[in-house]
Amino acid sequence: TTHVSIFSQLNQRVTLSKFGSFASSCSLEHTVKNLEGKEMKLAGLKSIENAHEDSVWAATWVPATDDRPALLLTGSLDETVKLWRTDELDLVRTNTGHSLGVAAVAAHPSGIIAASSSLDSFVRVFDVDTNATIAVLEAPPSEVWGMQFEPKGTILAVAGGSSASVKLWDTASWRLVSTLSIPRPEAPKPSDKTSSKKFVLSVAWSPNGKRLACGSMDGTICIFDVDRSKLLHQLEGHNMPVRSLVFSPVDPRVLFSGSDDGHVNMHDAEGKTLVGSMSGHTSWVLSVDASPDGGAIATGSSDRTVRLWDLKMRAAIQTMSNHNDQVWSVAFRPPGGTGVRAGRLASVSDDKSVSLYDYS
Repeated sequence: TTHVSIFSQLNQRVTLSKFGSFASSCSLEHTVKNLEGKEMKLAGLKSIENAHEDSVWAATWVPATDDRPALLLTGSLDETVKLWRTDELDLVRTNTGHSLGVAAVAAHPSGIIAASSSLDSFVRVFDVDTNATIAVLEAPPSEVWGMQFEPKGTILAVAGGSSASVKLWDTASWRLVSTLSIPRPEAPKPSDKTSSKKFVLSVAWSPNGKRLACGSMDGTICIFDVDRSKLLHQLEGHNMPVRSLVFSPVDPRVLFSGSDDGHVNMHDAEGKTLVGSMSGHTSWVLSVDASPDGGAIATGSSDRTVRLWDLKMRAAIQTMSNHNDQVWSVAFRPPGGTGVRAGRLASVSDDKSVSLYDYS
């Protein structure tokens, strides 16, 4: 597999390997209870083997517009981005334009534009329906491992990787408006490699757009006041890289983090408090996302499973094992739109597959 040396040097991705085809649809179905006490039924809808020609690292949902339903957007080591209809996972379009693997994708809340970032240190912003390039953002001297649009769509936050920073781009002009620097240890010794661990892996906006959380390789999470470009505080609780972050969609104080230490932590992002820590995965937690109602979260792991967690119980209530390699991204479909049920969860994996689940 190409580019393996990049990943091993940075310790950002698991060593790539080929496990062959994945050819079965998930038939798992369970009944659980959510925060309101009503039953939630989960079932696998469809899995597409060889959805990409190489490992699939990123997935997000493009919101519905007046002219079309929501679409699933995936990015792969094969250097492409693909758009999928969510009823049968029919391929709509394959986008090219990167010279190295795609590490992250993000969709604007309007559903009109989206962005893909690559190990080639560029972010490509494109029109979802025409694939026309709107902007190409340069991220050197670092590759981009995570990015997210602000909830109102005015800013795109891009994790700066080894630059130990997060860059904020204005979506009206596509000009760089701010760079948020992640603090490094004071006066590191030449032989001290701690500063290199400030590699920024993940970003997440609070629902009100007032706060931006940034996860680093050293296990810390920085919380910024975006309006003032000010670091408010750092959250602790992990001792290994924080690869994924998501705020609760119903409470801007609550932040969830997934880490290589195998734990999913719940933080009070304003009060700097670790509210709780959930365990169950047997390896790295690579992705975490919150359900639209805020009652559950889903996680993907290098243990090859997707897990659903009840936040009232603070425990995993379902394990989905239809992937045969590490699961790099999970994503709940946002509410809204017509023609497609809101209760959808997608997962993507190093096994090149894309899976879709129904929950109700």
